[in-house]
This record gives sequence, structure tokens and C-alpha cells, in this order.
Amino acid sequence: MSKGAAHCGVSQSAASQHVQEVERRLGLTVFDRTRRPMELTTAGRIYASFCRDVLEREREMELELEALKAEFGGTARVASIYSIGLSEMSRLQEEFTSRHPAAQLHVEYMRPDKIYEAVVNDSADLGLVSYPVPSRDVAVIPWRNEEMQVAVPPSHPFAARNAVYPADLNGQDFIAFDEDLSIRRELDRFMKAQGIEVNAVLHFDNIQMIKSAVAHGSGISILPARTMQEELAQGSLVALRLEADLVRPVGIVHRKRKRFNRATQSFLELLAPAPA
Repeated sequence: MSKGAAHCGVSQSAASQHVQEVERRLGLTVFDRTRRPMELTTAGRIYASFCRDVLEREREMELELEALKAEFGGTARVASIYSIGLSEMSRLQEEFTSRHPAAQLHVEYMRPDKIYEAVVNDSADLGLVSYPVPSRDVAVIPWRNEEMQVAVPPSHPFAARNAVYPADLNGQDFIAFDEDLSIRRELDRFMKAQGIEVNAVLHFDNIQMIKSAVAHGSGISILPARTMQEELAQGSLVALRLEADLVRPVGIVHRKRKRFNRATQSFLELLAPAPA
């Protein structure tokens, strides 16, 4: 009893009291105290076998939990265009960390062409882009279509409306995207098809700068509705429904035949239920 107590790091008195409590609960003795040294009774051997099984199951549980931690560990490397990152990445990072505290989410914000490069060069596992384009090396997972709306400053005559027609945009001062961006080419194609001619007074390579220019009264623009929520709440912009079927497709790009680690797969699962 003394050696057992020392092995467990308790006093001999405490060990004796514990044995007595076990015997009380079992209603049987676990030690034959008439022998020297004491021996286990039949009930004691059954109880000892049970204890060994419990300890073994505990060890197996700890190993399984450690394996689970390792499985959900690792890092998901994501490259994102600025408009998605600024409007949603904070929420996504918070939810990802809540679901998988052992994993890491590393996000970089880039221009679309740099995102494709990062994916092909394997410096990013996933890329979040608008107007995604597959290629020999890049695969696309469709994510959602974002409604495009007309952004105007509160002082603009259009601001009192709920919607505008494409023809209403003719002759308006317009804040455009840079010519090398896919969204610029798609908007130019849309305007040409609708017979719209605007006066492009400024152009930028990101939505944030365009929103700022519109808010300051430099012109109007056409932007994804979900990227303007903060400005609408602040009252610095007014978003009008465009009476035309115009959306911005957003997708997830990755290198073909890429094997995702568990963290990256988990981030993909997080994106899956994103609303349209």
C-alpha cells in the first residue's frame, strides 16, 4: 500500500481511504489482508482489469484527439481580390478560427493577375477572383453571382430613385475600372450592347477607390451590390437597382490536381454555403 501510494503521489492514508471507498461501493473487498504481502481477491482482480481497460481507453482517446488536432492543423493559404477581402474576409477568418482553432488561415490581397500567378506557382492554395477563367493549369470552382448596381452620391439626381434603366446612364460622368481588368472589359461589353455612352472621368484598379470617388461626387459607377453595404449604412453612397441582367461572377481558383490539406479543405467547406 505504501509503494502504491508513493507511485500515485498520495499519502498512504489517502490511498487506504480510497481503497476502502472502492470496497464500499463494490460491496466486496479487493484485497485479502490476511496474507503478507496483501493479495488481490477475485473481486480485486476483476476491478483491476476494469481499471486497466479504462486507462487504455483513455490513452487511445488521447492519441485520437492528438491525431484530430494534427488533421485540422496546418495552414490554408488564400489569395483574394481586394473587394472580397475587405467586405468578407474578417467574418470568414473569425468563423474559420472558431471551427478549427488548431489551423491557420493566411490571406493576401492581390490584383487578379497576381492571384493566378500565386495559384500556379503554389504560393497560394486558393484564389478568390471575379470573372474566373480556367486554363491548362488552373481549375475554377464557381462560388456565386453578385448583383451589379449603380452607385451614386447622395447629391446626385438619381439618388431619389429606386432603380435606373441602362439608357439613363448615357452622358453621365463615370468612374471606371482600369482597362486591364476583367470587370472593366465586361462593363464595356455591357454598355456597348446596351448602346450606352458614358464620360469616363476617372479610372482605378480597385473598388474601394471607385467608391471613394463616387462618394466625393466625381461621377457614378456600376459596382457589386454586396461591396457597398458599409457605405450605404454610413449614407455616403446610394445604390440603385439596374434594370438589366448584370452580375459579377465570383469563383475560387486553384492549381489543377492540387491536393488540399485539411485546413484548405475546411476553408472550401466554409465557402460552400455562401449566399448568392
